[in-house]
Amino acid sequence: MKIRSNRVGEQMKKELGEIISRKIKDPRIGFVTVTDVEVSGDLQIAKVFISVLGDEEQRQNTLKGLSKAKGFIRSEIGQRIRLRKTPEILFEFDESIDYGNRIDTLLHQLRRENQE
Repeated sequence: MKIRSNRVGEQMKKELGEIISRKIKDPRIGFVTVTDVEVSGDLQIAKVFISVLGDEEQRQNTLKGLSKAKGFIRSEIGQRIRLRKTPEILFEFDESIDYGNRIDTLLHQLRRENQE
């Protein structure tokens, strides 16, 4: 069952990227990258991890816009992926990118301090 949920997650990730960038015209939604999709074992819930280019306000506006378009996005996914029931979609920020950038910045600072 885990293999199937991973496969559905990968398919959803691909489709969501296209739906968000091409089909949704909400001005609140900025430049969004779908970084991962985790689908529960029973295929009922899909956690969609996103990264958004911009400041905190742009990130929050994008999240609001995506939440408002959730029904449309879900129906688009339902048409593109053949499942008995389309999973409920939950959007979350992918903190791993920010975390990675923070570590990268700290490493550069340390390297600079050691060279001085």
